[in-house]
Amino acid sequence: MSPEIVLSPEAAARRFVRSLESPTRILVAISGGSDSTGLLLALLEALKAEPNSKISLCAATIDHDLRAESADEARHVAALCKSLGISHVIRVWRDPKPETGIMVAAREARYELLADAAAELGANLIVTAHTLDDQQETRAMRGARSDNPSTGIADAVLFERRAWIARPFLSCMRADIRAFLSARAVPWLDDPSNEDLKYERVRTRAALAGEGAPEPEACGADIRLELSRQAALWLGRHFTLPCEGLGRVAGEGLEAPLDVLGYALGRLAAVFGGQRFAPGRMQMDRILAFVAAGTPGRMTASRAVIDLRRDGLYLARESRGILPLVVAPGERAIWDGRFIVENSSSFDLTVLARSANPSLIPVLGTEIQPGRAAHLPKAALKRALAAQPRISVAADANVCMNSHPDVSLARYFAPFDRFLTRFDLIFAESLAAAFGMRPYPSPPLGLIDGKAI
Repeated sequence: MSPEIVLSPEAAARRFVRSLESPTRILVAISGGSDSTGLLLALLEALKAEPNSKISLCAATIDHDLRAESADEARHVAALCKSLGISHVIRVWRDPKPETGIMVAAREARYELLADAAAELGANLIVTAHTLDDQQETRAMRGARSDNPSTGIADAVLFERRAWIARPFLSCMRADIRAFLSARAVPWLDDPSNEDLKYERVRTRAALAGEGAPEPEACGADIRLELSRQAALWLGRHFTLPCEGLGRVAGEGLEAPLDVLGYALGRLAAVFGGQRFAPGRMQMDRILAFVAAGTPGRMTASRAVIDLRRDGLYLARESRGILPLVVAPGERAIWDGRFIVENSSSFDLTVLARSANPSLIPVLGTEIQPGRAAHLPKAALKRALAAQPRISVAADANVCMNSHPDVSLARYFAPFDRFLTRFDLIFAESLAAAFGMRPYPSPPLGLIDGKAI
Protein backbone atom coordinates (compact mmCIF):
# COMPACT_ATOMS: atom_id res chain seq x y z
CA MET A 1 0.00 0.00 0.00
CA SER A 2 1.40 3.39 -0.96
CA PRO A 3 0.42 6.15 1.49
CA GLU A 4 1.49 8.82 -1.02
CA ILE A 5 -1.66 8.15 -3.07
CA VAL A 6 -3.97 10.81 -1.64
CA LEU A 7 -7.51 9.62 -0.89
CA SER A 8 -10.63 11.32 0.36
CA PRO A 9 -11.75 10.36 3.87
CA GLU A 10 -14.71 8.46 2.40
CA ALA A 11 -12.52 6.45 -0.01
CA ALA A 12 -9.92 5.69 2.67
CA ALA A 13 -12.59 4.44 5.09
CA ARG A 14 -14.24 2.25 2.45
CA ARG A 15 -10.91 0.78 1.42
CA PHE A 16 -10.00 0.07 5.03
CA VAL A 17 -13.32 -1.58 5.89
CA ARG A 18 -13.05 -3.83 2.84
CA SER A 19 -9.57 -4.90 3.93
CA LEU A 20 -10.77 -6.25 7.28
CA GLU A 21 -11.23 -9.91 7.98
CA SER A 22 -14.68 -10.26 9.54
CA PRO A 23 -15.78 -10.38 12.26
CA THR A 24 -13.98 -7.33 13.59
CA ARG A 25 -14.83 -4.91 16.37
CA ILE A 26 -12.98 -1.63 15.90
CA LEU A 27 -12.11 0.73 18.74
CA VAL A 28 -11.75 4.27 17.36
CA ALA A 29 -9.40 6.48 19.37
CA ILE A 30 -11.17 9.84 19.30
CA SER A 31 -9.97 13.04 20.94
CA GLY A 32 -12.61 15.31 19.43
CA GLY A 33 -10.15 16.89 17.01
CA SER A 34 -10.91 17.04 13.30
CA ASP A 35 -8.82 14.00 12.32
CA SER A 36 -10.26 11.54 14.83
CA THR A 37 -13.81 12.87 14.52
CA GLY A 38 -13.55 12.54 10.74
CA LEU A 39 -12.23 8.98 11.11
CA LEU A 40 -15.15 7.93 13.32
CA LEU A 41 -17.71 9.47 10.98
CA ALA A 42 -16.13 8.11 7.79
CA LEU A 43 -15.93 4.58 9.21
CA LEU A 44 -19.54 4.79 10.37
CA GLU A 45 -20.67 5.82 6.88
CA ALA A 46 -18.58 3.07 5.27
CA LEU A 47 -20.18 0.45 7.53
CA LYS A 48 -23.69 1.75 6.82
CA ALA A 49 -22.95 1.13 3.14
CA GLU A 50 -22.12 -2.50 4.03
CA PRO A 51 -25.33 -3.55 5.87
CA ASN A 52 -24.37 -7.23 6.09
CA SER A 53 -20.91 -6.53 7.46
CA LYS A 54 -19.80 -8.29 10.65
CA ILE A 55 -17.76 -5.22 11.59
CA SER A 56 -18.81 -2.96 14.47
CA LEU A 57 -17.51 0.24 16.05
CA CYS A 58 -16.86 1.43 19.57
CA ALA A 59 -14.78 4.40 20.73
CA ALA A 60 -12.52 5.63 23.51
CA THR A 61 -11.26 9.06 24.52
CA ILE A 62 -8.04 9.40 26.48
CA ASP A 63 -8.02 12.40 28.80
CA HIS A 64 -4.33 13.09 29.48
CA ASP A 65 -5.29 15.42 32.32
CA LEU A 66 -2.83 18.05 31.12
CA ARG A 67 -5.29 20.92 30.61
CA ALA A 68 -8.25 22.16 32.64
CA GLU A 69 -10.55 21.84 29.60
CA SER A 70 -9.72 18.20 28.84
CA ALA A 71 -12.48 16.65 30.98
CA ASP A 72 -15.17 18.79 29.31
CA GLU A 73 -13.76 17.93 25.88
CA ALA A 74 -13.95 14.22 26.68
CA ARG A 75 -17.60 14.62 27.73
CA HIS A 76 -18.29 16.45 24.46
CA VAL A 77 -16.94 13.45 22.55
CA ALA A 78 -19.00 11.09 24.69
CA ALA A 79 -22.14 13.04 23.76
CA LEU A 80 -21.26 12.86 20.06
CA CYS A 81 -20.75 9.09 20.23
CA LYS A 82 -24.04 8.66 22.10
CA SER A 83 -25.87 10.62 19.39
CA LEU A 84 -24.34 8.27 16.79
CA GLY A 85 -25.24 5.12 18.75
CA ILE A 86 -21.59 4.17 19.35
CA SER A 87 -20.40 2.72 22.66
CA HIS A 88 -17.81 5.04 24.18
CA VAL A 89 -15.56 5.14 27.26
CA ILE A 90 -13.34 7.83 28.75
CA ARG A 91 -10.03 6.88 30.32
CA VAL A 92 -7.92 9.38 32.31
CA TRP A 93 -4.13 9.34 32.58
CA ARG A 94 -3.82 9.78 36.33
CA ASP A 95 -0.15 8.92 36.78
CA PRO A 96 2.28 11.65 37.92
CA LYS A 97 3.40 13.66 34.91
CA PRO A 98 7.12 13.81 34.11
CA GLU A 99 8.88 17.17 34.02
CA THR A 100 10.57 16.31 30.71
CA GLY A 101 9.55 14.14 27.77
CA ILE A 102 5.87 14.75 28.40
CA MET A 103 4.81 14.04 24.81
CA VAL A 104 6.55 10.65 24.74
CA ALA A 105 5.16 9.73 28.16
CA ALA A 106 1.65 10.78 27.09
CA ARG A 107 1.93 8.64 23.96
CA GLU A 108 2.99 5.59 25.97
CA ALA A 109 0.16 6.12 28.46
CA ARG A 110 -2.36 6.66 25.65
CA TYR A 111 -1.64 3.28 24.06
CA GLU A 112 -1.76 1.52 27.44
CA LEU A 113 -5.19 3.01 28.14
CA LEU A 114 -6.46 2.32 24.62
CA ALA A 115 -5.40 -1.33 24.83
CA ASP A 116 -7.19 -1.68 28.18
CA ALA A 117 -10.31 -0.04 26.75
CA ALA A 118 -10.25 -2.35 23.71
CA ALA A 119 -10.13 -5.39 25.97
CA GLU A 120 -13.01 -4.03 28.04
CA LEU A 121 -15.18 -3.31 24.98
CA GLY A 122 -14.31 -6.55 23.19
CA ALA A 123 -12.48 -4.83 20.32
CA ASN A 124 -9.80 -6.71 18.38
CA LEU A 125 -8.49 -3.69 16.46
CA ILE A 126 -7.71 -0.10 17.45
CA VAL A 127 -7.62 2.69 14.87
CA THR A 128 -5.99 6.09 15.23
CA ALA A 129 -6.38 9.10 12.95
CA HIS A 130 -2.81 9.75 11.83
CA THR A 131 -2.90 11.57 8.49
CA LEU A 132 -0.66 12.16 5.51
CA ASP A 133 0.19 15.53 7.09
CA ASP A 134 1.43 13.67 10.18
CA GLN A 135 3.41 11.36 7.92
CA GLN A 136 5.14 14.27 6.20
CA GLU A 137 6.00 15.84 9.57
CA THR A 138 7.37 12.57 10.93
CA ARG A 139 9.61 12.01 7.93
CA ALA A 140 10.85 15.59 8.08
CA MET A 141 11.70 15.27 11.79
CA ARG A 142 13.46 11.95 11.33
CA GLY A 143 15.27 13.25 8.26
CA ALA A 144 16.65 16.14 10.31
CA ARG A 145 18.17 13.67 12.78
CA SER A 146 19.39 10.91 10.47
CA ASP A 147 20.43 10.16 6.91
CA ASN A 148 18.70 6.78 7.12
CA PRO A 149 15.64 6.45 4.86
CA SER A 150 12.49 6.46 6.97
CA THR A 151 9.28 4.52 6.44
CA GLY A 152 7.61 7.12 8.63
CA ILE A 153 4.47 6.20 10.56
CA ALA A 154 3.56 2.54 10.14
CA ASP A 155 0.04 1.80 8.91
CA ALA A 156 -0.29 -1.05 11.44
CA VAL A 157 1.47 -1.63 14.78
CA LEU A 158 1.12 -4.36 17.41
CA PHE A 159 1.18 -2.99 20.96
CA GLU A 160 2.55 -5.24 23.71
CA ARG A 161 1.57 -8.39 21.78
CA ARG A 162 -2.07 -7.71 22.71
CA ALA A 163 -3.61 -5.05 20.47
CA TRP A 164 -3.16 -4.20 16.79
CA ILE A 165 -3.38 -0.49 15.98
CA ALA A 166 -4.14 0.60 12.40
CA ARG A 167 -4.02 4.04 10.76
CA PRO A 168 -6.64 4.16 7.95
CA PHE A 169 -6.16 7.90 7.26
CA LEU A 170 -2.45 7.84 6.34
CA SER A 171 -3.57 8.53 2.77
CA CYS A 172 -5.71 11.55 3.74
CA MET A 173 -4.86 15.24 4.02
CA ARG A 174 -6.14 17.14 7.05
CA ALA A 175 -7.75 19.81 4.88
CA ASP A 176 -9.84 17.13 3.14
CA ILE A 177 -10.94 15.68 6.48
CA ARG A 178 -12.08 19.09 7.67
CA ALA A 179 -13.96 19.67 4.43
CA PHE A 180 -15.64 16.29 4.93
CA LEU A 181 -16.80 17.32 8.42
CA SER A 182 -17.87 20.80 7.35
CA ALA A 183 -20.03 19.35 4.59
CA ARG A 184 -21.88 17.41 7.31
CA ALA A 185 -22.00 20.35 9.73
CA VAL A 186 -20.06 18.36 12.32
CA PRO A 187 -17.84 20.54 14.55
CA TRP A 188 -14.51 19.54 16.05
CA LEU A 189 -12.27 20.66 18.89
CA ASP A 190 -8.87 22.32 18.49
CA ASP A 191 -6.16 21.36 20.97
CA PRO A 192 -4.10 24.48 21.80
CA SER A 193 -0.97 22.35 22.20
CA ASN A 194 -1.09 21.88 18.42
CA GLU A 195 -0.09 25.55 18.13
CA ASP A 196 2.62 25.52 20.82
CA LEU A 197 6.00 26.04 19.14
CA LYS A 198 7.89 24.51 22.05
CA TYR A 199 7.04 21.12 20.50
CA GLU A 200 9.17 19.87 17.60
CA ARG A 201 6.19 18.59 15.65
CA VAL A 202 4.45 21.96 15.81
CA ARG A 203 7.59 23.73 14.55
CA THR A 204 7.92 21.16 11.75
CA ARG A 205 4.24 21.60 10.84
CA ALA A 206 4.73 25.34 10.54
CA ALA A 207 7.77 24.83 8.33
CA LEU A 208 5.85 22.49 6.02
CA ALA A 209 2.74 24.68 5.84
CA GLY A 210 1.55 25.28 2.30
CA GLU A 211 3.45 22.40 0.72
CA GLY A 212 0.28 20.39 0.11
CA ALA A 213 0.26 16.71 -0.80
CA PRO A 214 3.65 15.09 -1.37
CA GLU A 215 4.87 13.98 -4.75
CA PRO A 216 4.59 10.21 -5.32
CA GLU A 217 7.80 8.45 -4.29
CA ALA A 218 9.18 4.96 -3.92
CA CYS A 219 7.35 3.32 -1.03
CA GLY A 220 9.80 2.81 1.84
CA ALA A 221 7.33 0.44 3.46
CA ASP A 222 7.65 -2.03 0.57
CA ILE A 223 11.45 -1.86 0.79
CA ARG A 224 11.33 -2.44 4.56
CA LEU A 225 8.93 -5.35 4.15
CA GLU A 226 11.20 -7.04 1.64
CA LEU A 227 14.18 -6.56 3.96
CA SER A 228 12.18 -8.14 6.77
CA ARG A 229 11.36 -11.13 4.56
CA GLN A 230 14.95 -11.59 3.43
CA ALA A 231 16.28 -11.20 6.98
CA ALA A 232 13.75 -13.77 8.25
CA LEU A 233 15.01 -16.27 5.66
CA TRP A 234 18.59 -15.45 6.66
CA LEU A 235 17.74 -16.01 10.32
CA GLY A 236 16.21 -19.42 9.65
CA ARG A 237 19.28 -20.55 7.70
CA HIS A 238 22.14 -19.11 9.72
CA PHE A 239 21.09 -18.26 13.30
CA THR A 240 20.93 -20.69 16.24
CA LEU A 241 20.64 -20.40 20.02
CA PRO A 242 23.23 -22.85 21.44
CA CYS A 243 22.23 -21.97 25.01
CA GLU A 244 20.15 -19.41 26.83
CA GLY A 245 21.54 -15.94 26.25
CA LEU A 246 24.01 -16.92 23.54
CA GLY A 247 23.26 -16.51 19.85
CA ARG A 248 25.37 -17.82 16.99
CA VAL A 249 25.50 -16.78 13.35
CA ALA A 250 27.15 -19.34 11.08
CA GLY A 251 30.14 -18.12 9.08
CA GLU A 252 28.39 -18.37 5.73
CA GLY A 253 25.63 -16.11 7.04
CA LEU A 254 28.14 -13.26 7.34
CA GLU A 255 28.49 -13.23 3.55
CA ALA A 256 24.88 -12.08 3.04
CA PRO A 257 24.10 -8.79 1.23
CA LEU A 258 24.96 -5.82 3.43
CA ASP A 259 21.39 -4.51 3.69
CA VAL A 260 20.07 -7.89 4.89
CA LEU A 261 23.04 -8.45 7.21
CA GLY A 262 22.73 -4.95 8.66
CA TYR A 263 18.99 -5.30 9.24
CA ALA A 264 19.36 -8.69 10.96
CA LEU A 265 22.50 -8.03 13.02
CA GLY A 266 21.21 -4.65 14.19
CA ARG A 267 18.01 -6.16 15.53
CA LEU A 268 19.79 -9.16 17.03
CA ALA A 269 22.15 -6.80 18.87
CA ALA A 270 19.15 -4.89 20.23
CA VAL A 271 17.45 -8.13 21.35
CA PHE A 272 20.53 -9.49 23.13
CA GLY A 273 21.31 -6.08 24.61
CA GLY A 274 17.74 -5.41 25.72
CA GLN A 275 17.52 -2.16 23.73
CA ARG A 276 14.35 -0.83 22.09
CA PHE A 277 16.13 0.37 18.97
CA ALA A 278 18.69 -1.14 16.64
CA PRO A 279 22.07 0.61 16.50
CA GLY A 280 22.19 3.83 14.51
CA ARG A 281 23.76 4.15 11.09
CA MET A 282 27.29 5.05 12.26
CA GLN A 283 27.38 2.17 14.73
CA MET A 284 25.98 -0.25 12.13
CA ASP A 285 28.72 0.84 9.74
CA ARG A 286 31.26 -0.07 12.43
CA ILE A 287 29.62 -3.46 13.00
CA LEU A 288 29.54 -4.31 9.29
CA ALA A 289 33.14 -3.18 8.83
CA PHE A 290 34.18 -5.34 11.79
CA VAL A 291 32.41 -8.37 10.32
CA ALA A 292 33.74 -7.74 6.82
CA ALA A 293 37.34 -7.59 8.07
CA GLY A 294 36.99 -11.21 9.19
CA THR A 295 39.56 -10.88 11.98
CA PRO A 296 38.54 -12.72 15.18
CA GLY A 297 37.82 -10.28 17.98
CA ARG A 298 35.05 -8.58 19.95
CA MET A 299 33.14 -5.32 19.87
CA THR A 300 30.16 -3.95 21.79
CA ALA A 301 27.01 -2.42 20.34
CA SER A 302 23.60 -1.80 21.96
CA ARG A 303 24.92 -3.42 25.20
CA ALA A 304 25.59 -6.65 23.30
CA VAL A 305 29.01 -8.22 22.81
CA ILE A 306 29.59 -9.20 19.18
CA ASP A 307 32.23 -11.91 19.28
CA LEU A 308 33.67 -12.90 15.89
CA ARG A 309 35.27 -16.37 15.81
CA ARG A 310 36.58 -18.59 13.06
CA ASP A 311 33.42 -20.69 13.16
CA GLY A 312 31.00 -17.76 13.16
CA LEU A 313 29.76 -14.83 15.19
CA TYR A 314 28.40 -15.00 18.75
CA LEU A 315 26.12 -12.50 20.50
CA ALA A 316 25.49 -12.10 24.24
CA ARG A 317 24.63 -9.36 26.73
CA GLU A 318 27.69 -7.50 27.95
CA SER A 319 28.28 -7.82 31.69
CA ARG A 320 28.27 -4.09 32.45
CA GLY A 321 25.21 -2.09 33.40
CA ILE A 322 22.91 -4.97 34.38
CA LEU A 323 20.90 -3.41 37.19
CA PRO A 324 18.95 -5.23 39.92
CA LEU A 325 15.16 -5.07 39.96
CA VAL A 326 12.72 -5.50 42.85
CA VAL A 327 9.32 -6.92 41.90
CA ALA A 328 6.59 -6.58 44.52
CA PRO A 329 3.84 -9.20 45.03
CA GLY A 330 1.27 -9.04 42.24
CA GLU A 331 3.51 -6.95 39.99
CA ARG A 332 4.85 -7.55 36.49
CA ALA A 333 8.08 -5.90 35.41
CA ILE A 334 10.70 -5.98 32.67
CA TRP A 335 14.26 -6.76 33.76
CA ASP A 336 17.17 -5.43 31.71
CA GLY A 337 14.98 -5.12 28.61
CA ARG A 338 15.29 -8.90 28.15
CA PHE A 339 12.89 -10.70 30.50
CA ILE A 340 9.37 -10.23 31.86
CA VAL A 341 9.04 -11.21 35.50
CA GLU A 342 5.60 -11.77 37.04
CA ASN A 343 5.43 -12.17 40.79
CA SER A 344 2.37 -14.06 42.05
CA SER A 345 4.05 -14.92 45.35
CA SER A 346 3.63 -13.10 48.65
CA PHE A 347 7.28 -11.99 48.74
CA ASP A 348 9.21 -9.09 47.32
CA LEU A 349 11.56 -10.56 44.73
CA THR A 350 14.97 -9.37 43.58
CA VAL A 351 16.21 -10.04 40.05
CA LEU A 352 19.98 -9.97 39.54
CA ALA A 353 22.41 -11.20 36.90
CA ARG A 354 23.72 -14.71 37.64
CA SER A 355 27.30 -15.16 38.73
CA ALA A 356 29.95 -15.72 36.05
CA ASN A 357 30.02 -19.49 36.36
CA PRO A 358 29.77 -21.52 33.13
CA SER A 359 28.58 -24.61 35.01
CA LEU A 360 25.29 -22.92 35.86
CA ILE A 361 22.19 -24.43 34.27
CA PRO A 362 20.46 -22.03 31.86
CA VAL A 363 17.47 -20.34 33.32
CA LEU A 364 14.58 -20.97 30.97
CA GLY A 365 14.76 -24.57 29.90
CA THR A 366 17.05 -27.31 28.82
CA GLU A 367 20.47 -27.87 30.31
CA ILE A 368 23.50 -27.52 28.08
CA GLN A 369 24.60 -30.97 27.04
CA PRO A 370 28.32 -31.54 27.71
CA GLY A 371 28.89 -32.31 24.03
CA ARG A 372 27.31 -29.03 22.96
CA ALA A 373 29.13 -26.96 25.59
CA ALA A 374 32.46 -28.41 24.48
CA HIS A 375 32.05 -26.82 21.06
CA LEU A 376 31.17 -23.36 22.34
CA PRO A 377 33.77 -20.67 23.02
CA LYS A 378 34.30 -20.73 26.78
CA ALA A 379 34.49 -16.96 27.15
CA ALA A 380 31.28 -16.44 25.15
CA LEU A 381 29.48 -19.17 27.11
CA LYS A 382 30.62 -17.73 30.44
CA ARG A 383 29.52 -14.25 29.41
CA ALA A 384 26.08 -15.45 28.30
CA LEU A 385 25.37 -17.44 31.45
CA ALA A 386 26.63 -14.66 33.71
CA ALA A 387 24.06 -12.28 32.20
CA GLN A 388 21.09 -14.60 32.82
CA PRO A 389 18.63 -13.63 35.56
CA ARG A 390 18.62 -15.11 39.04
CA ILE A 391 15.45 -14.43 41.02
CA SER A 392 15.55 -14.59 44.80
CA VAL A 393 13.46 -13.55 47.78
CA ALA A 394 14.45 -9.96 48.53
CA ALA A 395 14.81 -10.70 52.24
CA ASP A 396 16.94 -13.81 51.67
CA ALA A 397 19.20 -13.94 48.62
CA ASN A 398 19.84 -17.66 49.22
CA VAL A 399 16.24 -18.56 48.34
CA CYS A 400 16.20 -18.97 44.56
CA MET A 401 12.76 -18.46 42.98
CA ASN A 402 13.59 -19.10 39.32
CA SER A 403 11.56 -22.31 39.19
CA HIS A 404 8.91 -21.38 41.75
CA PRO A 405 5.32 -21.93 40.51
CA ASP A 406 4.33 -18.43 41.65
CA VAL A 407 7.03 -16.78 39.57
CA SER A 408 6.81 -16.43 35.80
CA LEU A 409 9.89 -15.62 33.73
CA ALA A 410 9.62 -15.09 29.98
CA ARG A 411 11.87 -13.65 27.32
CA TYR A 412 11.22 -10.11 26.14
CA PHE A 413 12.30 -8.67 22.79
CA ALA A 414 12.85 -4.98 23.50
CA PRO A 415 12.71 -3.85 19.83
CA PHE A 416 9.45 -5.71 19.16
CA ASP A 417 7.41 -6.55 22.25
CA ARG A 418 6.32 -3.00 23.07
CA PHE A 419 5.70 -1.70 19.54
CA LEU A 420 6.00 -4.03 16.55
CA THR A 421 5.35 -2.47 13.15
CA ARG A 422 3.90 -4.66 10.46
CA PHE A 423 7.10 -3.90 8.50
CA ASP A 424 9.09 -5.98 11.01
CA LEU A 425 6.48 -8.64 11.77
CA ILE A 426 7.93 -11.29 9.45
CA PHE A 427 11.41 -11.00 10.97
CA ALA A 428 10.03 -10.90 14.52
CA GLU A 429 8.02 -14.08 13.86
CA SER A 430 11.16 -15.86 12.66
CA LEU A 431 13.06 -14.65 15.71
CA ALA A 432 10.30 -15.83 18.07
CA ALA A 433 10.46 -19.28 16.46
CA ALA A 434 14.26 -19.40 16.86
CA PHE A 435 13.90 -18.63 20.58
CA GLY A 436 11.01 -21.06 21.06
CA MET A 437 8.57 -18.26 21.89
CA ARG A 438 4.88 -18.11 21.08
CA PRO A 439 4.03 -16.42 17.77
CA TYR A 440 2.84 -12.83 17.58
CA PRO A 441 -0.90 -12.25 17.04
CA SER A 442 -1.75 -11.68 13.38
CA PRO A 443 -3.46 -8.42 12.42
CA PRO A 444 -7.16 -8.74 11.50
CA LEU A 445 -6.35 -7.26 8.10
CA GLY A 446 -6.41 -8.74 4.62
CA LEU A 447 -5.35 -7.10 1.37
CA ILE A 448 -5.39 -3.49 0.19
CA ASP A 449 -4.89 -2.91 -3.53
CA GLY A 450 -3.75 -6.52 -3.83
CA LYS A 451 -1.04 -6.14 -1.17
CA ALA A 452 -0.95 -7.51 2.36
CA ILE A 453 -1.11 -4.73 4.90
